[in-house]
Amino acid sequence: MSSDFYTKGDYLEKHPNWHAEDAPWKAANILKMILKNKLNPSSILEIGCGSGEILKKLQDHLPSNISFEGFEVSPQAFEMAKSRENGKLKFYLESLTAIPNTRASDLSLMIDVFEHVDDYYGFLKEAREKAKNIIFHIPLDISVQSVWRGYPLLRKRKNSGHIHYFTKDTALASLAYSGYEVIDWFYTGSYIDLPSRSLRSKLAKIPRQLLYRLNPDFGVRVLGGYSLMVLAR
Repeated sequence: MSSDFYTKGDYLEKHPNWHAEDAPWKAANILKMILKNKLNPSSILEIGCGSGEILKKLQDHLPSNISFEGFEVSPQAFEMAKSRENGKLKFYLESLTAIPNTRASDLSLMIDVFEHVDDYYGFLKEAREKAKNIIFHIPLDISVQSVWRGYPLLRKRKNSGHIHYFTKDTALASLAYSGYEVIDWFYTGSYIDLPSRSLRSKLAKIPRQLLYRLNPDFGVRVLGGYSLMVLAR
């Protein structure tokens, strides 16, 4: 999957809103992590900010003295983000390497990003220098059912540009290998909480919820449908 997928408009064609409709749900889970760990950032930076809607939603619910910056490589997503700018919220059409380490923020966000990056280990190591703390949201694409059926992983590659796939354990191990200390984590259920995109997904909610209630780790590993929210430093 080439970076052209994001910069030349192919991703926009498949996702015209750049997932802005999911931003309130993602922002709510980020806020949950911030409040749970009593974080008090004066600056928040998002790496791969997409449409910018997540930062805008966070700004609506956090103290007004916090400054927000979003960095995005897609010109199409950047144009969406620019429309959301204000005095404390700025966006840049730049990659991670353009962020000087001297401008390290109190908190960085990487929400559904590094599964798209060729050299994701190098990417994670570089991102570690950009903030004191970082919150990740990582899709857990690998489950028993996704491997058994096969095409869900290929669909993620074709439609969403995922070129790396994770379980909870391999996601946390990847962060540790890249030099991070994991402070906290919890599951998020996008396939449970968000509106179903197909009848199959709607029907799958019931067994996913039941199995998750019985044993969260087992339910996620077998039926999938969840992601991982992680606080690390």
